[in-house]
Amino acid sequence: MDQKYIINIGRQLGSGGREIGEMLASQLGISFYDKELIQIASQESGLGKEFFEKFDEKNSHSVIGTLFGLHGTFSDGMYTNNYLNNETLFKIQSDVIRKLAKEKSCVFVGRCADYVLKDNPRCLNIFISADIDDRIKRIAEKENIPENKTKDLIEKTDKKRSEYYNYYSNKIWGAAESYHLCINSSFLGIHDTIDLILQLVKKKFNRSFLFSA
Repeated sequence: MDQKYIINIGRQLGSGGREIGEMLASQLGISFYDKELIQIASQESGLGKEFFEKFDEKNSHSVIGTLFGLHGTFSDGMYTNNYLNNETLFKIQSDVIRKLAKEKSCVFVGRCADYVLKDNPRCLNIFISADIDDRIKRIAEKENIPENKTKDLIEKTDKKRSEYYNYYSNKIWGAAESYHLCINSSFLGIHDTIDLILQLVKKKFNRSFLFSA
């Protein structure tokens, strides 16, 4: 019986979603992937990291740069007039997510991982939000930028993430029906939010937290 399990986390900017994902992975003894997927997708495809960094959690309707330095091998139809389109990059990244999920238990943050792994029955899909004041404070401290400029960054980033998720998944980013659990990290705080999720993981996957798959 396959004992591997996956936790997929969507998150508002400044909600602590990445921190929650990292701590969950650490406590469960499983792998964690956020921007790490960019490096892996670059290595797997033979494309430079800059392609995936420009594409990262942005919606379609565009092409990303010329194919300088390309040394991977892909099927016909994946490029548009020598340009790499976003659907191609999404496919490459999705293949990496599916491959990792097949190999081991892990936590994925963003990148439509819940949609990519929609046919995997051993997934727990979570969305993390937070009160705007907490989000502004967290991002201002993390990025060392004035709080009066942080709200604009939050709004722009959330808009990009929403458009990306809605476009590729045909679901609604942040809507309760798109996930198994939506939680405001301001309500319990980061550590108690993690404890709540751990209890859900234990119940859903029958994990003792002493071993990892």
